[in-house]
Amino acid sequence: MNFRERILSWDQLKSWREGIRTKGKRLVVTNGCFDLLHLGHVTYLEAARNQGEALLVGVNSDASVRAIKGPNRPLNNEQDRAAVLAALASVDGVIVFQEPNAMRLLTSVQPDIYAKGGDYTIDTINQEERRLVESLGGKVVVLGGVPGKSTTGLLEKMGQK
Repeated sequence: MNFRERILSWDQLKSWREGIRTKGKRLVVTNGCFDLLHLGHVTYLEAARNQGEALLVGVNSDASVRAIKGPNRPLNNEQDRAAVLAALASVDGVIVFQEPNAMRLLTSVQPDIYAKGGDYTIDTINQEERRLVESLGGKVVVLGGVPGKSTTGLLEKMGQK
């Protein structure tokens, strides 16, 4: 399979999800900026994938990354970030979303498991997203991170020439 085929449009999302459900696979969904891929990201994505049998990654659009991280981000545009994620063995599907949160994505795919990174706790994740997933019968998990591995840390290091 060409990794670009793993990048889904919103029109493809429903049938893609139905295919996962028909095969009896548990779908794990996670989301984030994934701007400058590093060990922390790939370790997290592998751990998320290991929670089920398929992993869908929601990628924040360029506009939403700017809103979250500031005017100098993202470093890589949304198409490039989606392609790099789609090429990873642990990732089954990638979709770019424009909204400031993952509510539309979660409503559309109704994940069995919603994974968030170790920079969150169950109490600090978006509680509206949490309630939605739980109301749909899904489970929310917070997975540990890799200490000292972050895009912000890499950018700070790069500025220290």
